[in-house]
Amino acid sequence: MRTGRPLPPLSVSEDQRSTLESWARRPKTAQALALRARIILACAEGKPNGVVARHARVRQQTVGKWRSRFVSKGLEGLLDEPRPGTPRKVSDADVERVLTTTLESVPRDATHWSTRSLAQQSGLSRSTISRIWRAFGLQPHRSETFKLSKDPLFIDKVRDIVGLYLNPPDRALVLCVDEKSQIQALDRIQPLLPMRPGQIERRSHDYQRHGTTSLFAALDVKTGAVIGACHRRPRSSEFRKFLDTIDHTVPAALDIHLILDNYGTHKTTAIRAWLAKRPRFHVHFTPTSASWINLVERWFATLTEKQIRRAAHRSVRELETAIKSYLAITNHSPMPFVWKLTRCWPLSLDFVRGLRGQDTSRLM
Repeated sequence: MRTGRPLPPLSVSEDQRSTLESWARRPKTAQALALRARIILACAEGKPNGVVARHARVRQQTVGKWRSRFVSKGLEGLLDEPRPGTPRKVSDADVERVLTTTLESVPRDATHWSTRSLAQQSGLSRSTISRIWRAFGLQPHRSETFKLSKDPLFIDKVRDIVGLYLNPPDRALVLCVDEKSQIQALDRIQPLLPMRPGQIERRSHDYQRHGTTSLFAALDVKTGAVIGACHRRPRSSEFRKFLDTIDHTVPAALDIHLILDNYGTHKTTAIRAWLAKRPRFHVHFTPTSASWINLVERWFATLTEKQIRRAAHRSVRELETAIKSYLAITNHSPMPFVWKLTRCWPLSLDFVRGLRGQDTSRLM
């Protein structure tokens, strides 16, 4: 390759050199721009095009192209030129106007914007509105609910319970206990129309109510096994009977840590007296309005979805038989729920391990 006659060094200002050096140091992104920056920096040292081309492993015409582009346009000349094709019809101002309208205003006849209403108001097409919303993750048609706990010991109780999930004590069983009250035995007025090709399952909206039952359940956090019992009423006396069931089921050599919500039947005088006579029971109450932290609620949701919601029960006994059958299936092949610690919880494993020795009686 011919080195060519020497050319005068390119005139590069300090600001331009700083920008070129930052572009040239890019290890992975925009490698084409990094190569052009290295070419210009080498030309600024007075090297001929041939020498620069040999070191950069490009053609000599490529070096001459970027040298002339830099001389005529500066740093802007090293950037990619707009590619050929249909010119852009939606400007940045249009995008900003759609975003501002979506986030800061509502239509006169509705509580939120739709693609049709915003397209009519902005003069853009519905597909354009939809693309802008998807690009910025906006979903005006969706709304979720939330509830903030006012428990003054919220953080302490959450750390206590999550500590049990992540690092349970030795020689102890951690049970998430709760009741699913007022489960209705419902039977549809008309027979169920089964699913067939091209037709989903159909059932009548009207139903006949045959009574209710309440399910008391204790989920073993480690194994996923469930201790359950059905009672017709969710009173304190029934809850005490269920505690007797737990006491007789769990081996006497193990301590029992119960995770409970703040339902009134869990804090009656009779229950407190029963717990006081059995020192191996340790109670951990969830924060107020935060029963979601109790993992047995997740199991109740699975029970409802798989066994109760779409079934028809002609009596309470039939409903209880179905629940007991699901309990047996669960315990035949138990699967624990995995509690995942996310960044929102300011905990460390050393801190969790230290929870064992804490006095958590003030959290009750």
